[in-house]
Amino acid sequence: MKSVKDYLKLPYNYIIQPVNDESGFYFYARVLELDGCQSTGKTFKEAYDNLREAMEGWIEAKLDGNFEVPLPVGYENFSGKFIVRIPKSLHYKLSVEAEQEGVSLNQYALYKLSR
Repeated sequence: MKSVKDYLKLPYNYIIQPVNDESGFYFYARVLELDGCQSTGKTFKEAYDNLREAMEGWIEAKLDGNFEVPLPVGYENFSGKFIVRIPKSLHYKLSVEAEQEGVSLNQYALYKLSR
């Protein structure tokens, strides 16, 4: 079993966003893989530092309760392939547009998704 310090060394995905609402301007931070692990700060650095502290408590609570702590999601976990079911009418429309552009449906779908 890993310790809290071991988990904190792993490359988790942090999301830190500026927020400007009725409370004022601040930064909201969360860890993608650790559901509910979040914090805020007046500056980006403060939000990051507060998030690291929140992570420590979050992971410690999970370990104390004998719950699994999710590992970071990395690019090596993705093949680049996924299957999406779409309506026949959209399939037809995309196929016609791809043909008009002189590219495969896969290439055209990639183009549309990347925009």
